[in-house]
Amino acid sequence: MNKILTLLCCSLISLSASAITKLDDVKSFTLENGMTILVLEDHSIPNANMYLFWKVGSRNEYPGITGLSHFFEHMMFNGSKKYGPKQFDRVMEAAGGANNAYTSENITAYTDWFPSSSMETIFKLEADRIEHLSIDESMVESERGVVTSERTTGLENSNFRMLHEEVKSTAFRAHPYSWGVIGHQSDIDNWSLQDLKDYHKTYYAPNNAIVVIAGDVTLKQVKQLSKKYFSPIKSQPEPRKIHTVEPKQLGERRVYVQKPSVTSDNILLAFHIPETRHQDHYPLNMLASILGEGRSSRLYRSLVDEQQLATSIFTYMPESFDPNLVYIYATAANGIKAGPLEKAIITEINKIMHSGVEDKELTKIKNIAQVNFYRTLATINGKADTLGTYKLFFGDHAKMFTAISDMNKVSADDIKRVASEYLIKSNRTVGILAAEKDSTKEDL
Repeated sequence: MNKILTLLCCSLISLSASAITKLDDVKSFTLENGMTILVLEDHSIPNANMYLFWKVGSRNEYPGITGLSHFFEHMMFNGSKKYGPKQFDRVMEAAGGANNAYTSENITAYTDWFPSSSMETIFKLEADRIEHLSIDESMVESERGVVTSERTTGLENSNFRMLHEEVKSTAFRAHPYSWGVIGHQSDIDNWSLQDLKDYHKTYYAPNNAIVVIAGDVTLKQVKQLSKKYFSPIKSQPEPRKIHTVEPKQLGERRVYVQKPSVTSDNILLAFHIPETRHQDHYPLNMLASILGEGRSSRLYRSLVDEQQLATSIFTYMPESFDPNLVYIYATAANGIKAGPLEKAIITEINKIMHSGVEDKELTKIKNIAQVNFYRTLATINGKADTLGTYKLFFGDHAKMFTAISDMNKVSADDIKRVASEYLIKSNRTVGILAAEKDSTKEDL
């Protein structure tokens, strides 16, 4: 298996090297209004991709306006000065393009795919909704209903989302990571038009964006179109800084969630970890992969295949501007309660703390990480997304070009060290979702 992964990794390295060979392939410039634009020419196909990363997510909100970042992901498609409601998609599709968007705790991203011959149309569309978004009362109310339905349906249909929301709010006492990206329902019900106008003006300012354009374009073209369409958009005062630091957790926290429709217990363990720019990012990422990435991971082999305590299990570690959480999520097998499952998960963590990992196990994880990395860079979309991600979360897109060497520097001792430092009882929050109350609480 390791030989196959190594060969695949080498082939993808070769593929990537032919398309993106050095840091100098990426050009960057900053407009007078503060908008930063990265350009990667790739003439392999007559298409291009534009990512607009806005440095605004749920961490920029506060009680009373939670969920606004996600709400604007909806509103940005609902009309502006030149293009009315629903015209953004129609005009783009008529030009041969497509788009998508997502909101996270840290950023809101919009991506456009298009034939390179349609690039000016894409610039027109994006500039119009950045500068002249229509915040119409009737449209706001319509989308408010859509978001409410999305929140309700999501929590009803996803055990993970329901438990994740409760665990986050328990693990974070001070930092805005404590609420979900979709926001609290009472806030969704009460955003005012002025809240929306102020939020859009502040965070959808050119000086709060990073734009990445990759594909069949030239630096000269991008500069000309950026100057024509993006430069006239006025910059705004810098958004307020997020200065709240989550206090150190001093003991295990637990939360129990009841959901009558649950057929098996669900459990979510969350541990506080540093931000993505921290030197422990790669060791922690590989530790998470060793524990719960795929069927060959330690937790899957032990808890699903061998002990049959769970039907599924995985780890999740988001990229993050501020210290965040790494998660372990499992669904108990039929007839298995959360207690034995939790104990088995902790046993596997303790094995790494006490005995570490074998070099061949770490090599396998490095190979998988590198294969995934190069596979992402095999498309212009992946290149644009990855460049923006490294610029935002690692502080410099140049870090993308040292990623493989940074991964290779991780040692077995590093894995053991971060497991012992971060995956400890006093640093964890445990969430259990079940159809019935926790028996230990019934007499309280």
